[in-house]
Amino acid sequence: MFQSRLHSFSRLMISLTLALPLAAGLVAFAGGAKAQDRRQNAPGEFDFYVLSLSWSPSFCEESAERGGRSQIQCGGRPYAFVVHGLWPQYENGFPEYCQRPSPRLNRNIVSTMLDLMPAPGLIFNEWDKHGTCSGLDGRNYFETIRKARAVVKIPAEYLDLSQAKTVAPAEVEEAFIKANPGLSNAAVSVTCNRTRLSEVRICLSKDLQFRACEEIDRRACRRDQITMPPIRGG
Repeated sequence: MFQSRLHSFSRLMISLTLALPLAAGLVAFAGGAKAQDRRQNAPGEFDFYVLSLSWSPSFCEESAERGGRSQIQCGGRPYAFVVHGLWPQYENGFPEYCQRPSPRLNRNIVSTMLDLMPAPGLIFNEWDKHGTCSGLDGRNYFETIRKARAVVKIPAEYLDLSQAKTVAPAEVEEAFIKANPGLSNAAVSVTCNRTRLSEVRICLSKDLQFRACEEIDRRACRRDQITMPPIRGG
């Protein structure tokens, strides 16, 4: 009898010993999730911006290959780097769609942005997905995009690219660093698809100063070489 009770007591202690770390882990996980959720998708509560500059000729070639309908930016007017967006970011992760439904965006604002973002659909989408997380109203958000774009100088060799160019991602980064005093490797990254340069992404503080962003850098293109298609009509 005594041995039976001792055996049962031992099994209970083993069960408790195994259960306690699991319970502690669940509490820690719940606490971590709660801490993340406390700020998740709260307008205006983020750490920095990413200015994403899309190489328009790559976008247009990919769109044509997919058989997509003609895009405004892929018509007769030549475009080089265009603004894809200005994205609020956390140090880890990012908010999105912070107001549902999003406040209506005035079409006059859209028309004033077409020189930088040559597609109304893109402008509306960027406002819904990213602009609503900035804590700014529509006019101030797009004014901030214009200011952010003015901070970044495009390297001269990419302004009028008349022939396809094969480059290393690091080469593109270095060209931007050279053209923009204060920009470092830790604040800029290049993205690509299978063969082409897609975007150059530059990290900016809330007051639009260059700043490091390790997570963005980790998502950079890992190919040795990529192609930059020429500018339409270039």
